[in-house]
Amino acid sequence: MLSIKHHGAVQGVTGSCHELFVDSDQSVLVDCGLFQGAETSGSGADSNRLEIDFDLSAVQALVITHVHIDHVGRLPYLLAAGFTGPIYCSKPSAALLPLVIEDALKVGVTRNASIIKACLDRLASQLVPLDYKEWANIPLTSNNATKVQVRLCRAGHILGSAYVIFRVEGGDFCRPKGTPYKKYWDVVFSGDLGAPYSPLLSAPQSPYRADQLVLESTYGNRNHENRATRREHLQQSLEHALSDSGTVLIPAFSIGRTQELLYELEHIIHQNKQKAVSRTRSGVSLHWEDIDIIIDSPLASRFTKVYHSLANFWDSEAKRRVSSGRHPLSFEQVTTIDSHKTHLQTVSYLQRQTRPAIVIAASGMCAGGRIVNYLKALLGDERNDILFVGYQAAGTPGRDILRYHDKPNGFVMFDGERFDINAKVQQISGYSAHAGQRDLLNFIKRMRVKPERVHLVHGDDGAKRTLKKMIEIDHPECDVVVP
Repeated sequence: MLSIKHHGAVQGVTGSCHELFVDSDQSVLVDCGLFQGAETSGSGADSNRLEIDFDLSAVQALVITHVHIDHVGRLPYLLAAGFTGPIYCSKPSAALLPLVIEDALKVGVTRNASIIKACLDRLASQLVPLDYKEWANIPLTSNNATKVQVRLCRAGHILGSAYVIFRVEGGDFCRPKGTPYKKYWDVVFSGDLGAPYSPLLSAPQSPYRADQLVLESTYGNRNHENRATRREHLQQSLEHALSDSGTVLIPAFSIGRTQELLYELEHIIHQNKQKAVSRTRSGVSLHWEDIDIIIDSPLASRFTKVYHSLANFWDSEAKRRVSSGRHPLSFEQVTTIDSHKTHLQTVSYLQRQTRPAIVIAASGMCAGGRIVNYLKALLGDERNDILFVGYQAAGTPGRDILRYHDKPNGFVMFDGERFDINAKVQQISGYSAHAGQRDLLNFIKRMRVKPERVHLVHGDDGAKRTLKKMIEIDHPECDVVVP
């Protein structure tokens, strides 16, 4: 078997970073992400570190599966540590990545424009955008028989996301002692797989073969609602929440989830324009087409513009809507908040007003960003609702709100201060950008040549244990490893 070291996403779901050794002294890195939530503290593989604390001497190249911060957030530190090799990613990811890195630098490192520009220039010089399903050669420095190719295939997680196939020929790992001869080995890294029928995205299709598979397991112990059910659930949840003229807060990451929600909201409004959802204090009915939808994230606004420019990568349903004259990501009910001053004014206004509104703001786990100011101001009012549509990692305020909202005197801490939770809290799991258990199992089942070994990463202990059992039942010949 080819050797794999895991430098993150082992004791939890964040900090993705995996190193594939293609021979004894050459390797390829897959992702280099930040740790989040409880995974940013403690000891072990998933601890609080930003610097690169593993040996880079063998690393020949980096391959990025997608541009979420828990997959690319340590990239500036990798460059600072002296990595000069090529950085491969899909073409949509190449368009989105500079925005993510610029924001990460501003939030966590520096706001010095010259330092940020130098990092982005360096990134641009090393970036190698790839077409989906095209093989590319990875140059190796050692003069031996090893040959490595890489291929990206759509993962359906966010725009530009990919799972990665490495084809390794020759080298001193390609015929382990006592194993049958193989001309090459295919090693697949799933990255984050999306659920089928996610808005805007084509569903992932399994590779023909995988000799070895590194598989995410975020939802390895549960399944999601189907697309029709979750949209209906979203509409019902919002209508119930808006009925008392309160504000609905939806924490959402700036890239992927925000655009997906806009897409679904546009469809709900398109189908239900004249349906009453609330009343003003004077008794005037408000319909879906009257509801204000506030996007309070400058980064989300920038990402949405890039999403527009990448419409040729959308799925066929989204393209049909555009051709019919609809605007799935930019419709008239949407107001985008850019400046910090306007953000504070909006928070204050919503704290006083009696007109219903929907606010989508980052971060998705309530661990920072503008959503925090909304929560501080609005959590104490029972007219308001918090609607979670994504995974909430252990140790994040989002997880605490979910855990304690229905407890007597439930509260959450922000910046060392206690905030009571009187707002209603709901969760719709069907809008996760991650594949559910059934989807993960199907990813393996639909391979013509099944993997001999599966490494389970990117999941809580319970999710990994459950998925391991399910894979072993379906494929008893497969060696399932939990690193």
